[in-house]
Amino acid sequence: MAFRSREIMKKLVKNIGGEQNLASGVKQQLEKCVPKSKVVMGRAQRGLFAGRHIQFGNRVSEKGGNTSRRNWKPNVQEKRLFSYILDRHIRVKVTTHALRCIDKAGGIDEYLLKTPYHEMDTELGLFWKAKIEKLYEELGKMEVVFFTPEDEAKLEEQFREVKLEERAARREARRKMYGWSPKSELKADSEGTDGEGNLQSDFHEGMVANA
Repeated sequence: MAFRSREIMKKLVKNIGGEQNLASGVKQQLEKCVPKSKVVMGRAQRGLFAGRHIQFGNRVSEKGGNTSRRNWKPNVQEKRLFSYILDRHIRVKVTTHALRCIDKAGGIDEYLLKTPYHEMDTELGLFWKAKIEKLYEELGKMEVVFFTPEDEAKLEEQFREVKLEERAARREARRKMYGWSPKSELKADSEGTDGEGNLQSDFHEGMVANA
């Protein structure tokens, strides 16, 4: 499938969210590195293939030496790769060669940062590389602050309180959705404690009888 760099640039800028989300100098690099026309198979646009595409050749018979056309498809796997800058897993189709390159680079983020634009011959690779570079540029502008142990303890306590508030809000939402009432929950709790008490009393009576 032949495509033009102008169409690729439009798609990349649209997916990223506009030229304001591109790092400084990235658009000029993309315009220089992306070729005017190039033939790349369709499914390679939706993954990281690291230069591996369909190869064509001949199948030669053993006896007569007859040739027939054939092709070799790359070994493509669907993997979940963890991105530290995004703090989540990315589900992407990659070739085994691309996986070895990612492991050698030290991760998906390092692979995208170290690989030049002219080697990113797929649309998905160009999109993720531009996005990762923008995120790392924003991260470099942030100030690093170190907290004392007391401040860390306060932050943990605040985080715990926020979690408890979220849990209470979810519980209240379930009550409104399913019609639960606090009385029914208290009744269930009381029945649960009574049941535990009966079990404990039965256990003590059995111990006394055995003695």
